[in-house]
Amino acid sequence: MADYETIRQQHLARFIELTPEYLQHVSWPREHIERERTDALRRIVRLACEKSPWHRERLGAVDVESLTAADLSSLPVMTKDDLMAHWDAIVTDRRLTLDLVNHHLEAISSDTYLFDAYHAVASGGSSGRRGVFVWDWDAWAIGFAAVVRWGIRFDMSNPAATPGPLVVASVAAEGPTHMSSTWGATFSSPATAAVHSFPVTMPISQIVAGLNDLQPFRLVGYSSVLFELAHEALRGSLRIRPATVVAGAEPLLPAMRSAMERAWGAPVGNAWGTSEGGPTGVSCFGGAGMHLSDDLLVIEPVGDDGRPVGAGETSAKIYLTNLFNTALPLIRYEITDEVTVLAEPCPCGSAFARVADVQGRLDDVFRYAGGIAIHPHVFRSPLSREPGLIEYQVRQTPRGATIAIRTADEVNVEALRAAIAAHVARAGLRDPDIAVVRVAAIERTAIGKLKRFVPI
Repeated sequence: MADYETIRQQHLARFIELTPEYLQHVSWPREHIERERTDALRRIVRLACEKSPWHRERLGAVDVESLTAADLSSLPVMTKDDLMAHWDAIVTDRRLTLDLVNHHLEAISSDTYLFDAYHAVASGGSSGRRGVFVWDWDAWAIGFAAVVRWGIRFDMSNPAATPGPLVVASVAAEGPTHMSSTWGATFSSPATAAVHSFPVTMPISQIVAGLNDLQPFRLVGYSSVLFELAHEALRGSLRIRPATVVAGAEPLLPAMRSAMERAWGAPVGNAWGTSEGGPTGVSCFGGAGMHLSDDLLVIEPVGDDGRPVGAGETSAKIYLTNLFNTALPLIRYEITDEVTVLAEPCPCGSAFARVADVQGRLDDVFRYAGGIAIHPHVFRSPLSREPGLIEYQVRQTPRGATIAIRTADEVNVEALRAAIAAHVARAGLRDPDIAVVRVAAIERTAIGKLKRFVPI
């Protein structure tokens, strides 16, 4: 296997090569978007039927050559349960198996390639149910290009504000199994955009000190921690002047956006990312909400009954079809995110569809005596590395938390408890009282949803 940095530099070169092309896509007229993604849809379904035994059985009767996005409603829905139960038969490279990828995820401590070509990520998702995903070489680069292109486009319209090579501060997940941290590690470059990562598990005082030293041009991170940093800025302890701020991974609530705008006087964007689709929706800084990645994904907002919902109506979930990741074809994949499509054209001029800022499923930060705040990722990081985990729920207690887990396989409960306790202690809560309890079922809300983090 090749040296990591050698592979990364090759991948970085590919990302730099692809970015201008995908930047151009956001200026496509609507007819061009529809034509290109019809071709992409046919390619991914054709590939899935050829190389994925599970998809071949499921979609073998589809007339691929006449298929359009409008025809997707006639295809069966794919769930996370389907993915995890049939993973080995869904991937298109027979070398990839769920056991192998799980072992890979358990072993890595930094950005790492699998077979010198793939990136693997794990996510609990909005449901708390663990999912495992692999991304092929080009898809990993294209996905990141689709995130940064909106910032590049905004910077190009404000050249006086752009200092050349960008200094980017990312306050997000610390683990290499999380897309929000690993993308930046793969494609960071002093010549273009140097990404400096600050784990959300780091005590807020240390993040503030690091940002004060760095003075980033662009600040990106989890919505809840950016909200907390905005208050640090308003109090005067955080002294940075980012040109743009991008929140993601959690809902960007109106009060959060308002606080960030007051704190930094900069445009505040939003990013809706998923481990399944990558850059699902990204702000352009020119209008409300986020643009869907219409050149890379087909997003179907639907109600509880699976029927499409119209513009202005909030969906119960979405069906996502990933058009660009050939390693793990996801076709009408169910994600329980609630979105509202905006009908009005965006002032920025792009014909890519828009959705309002996603407002649901904000993971609550746990706050303890003495002003100690523990971000949900402190718990989520060790939990997401446990391959036997199906679902979990974290309930705050006065001196820690009780975590209920539902498992498919044997789990070393004491080792998991110790790992979580160590993460919580490092985040600032001394001698935390952590309990991990195996349960047969986790109580859900009246409408069947799982609340993963329950504060006191």
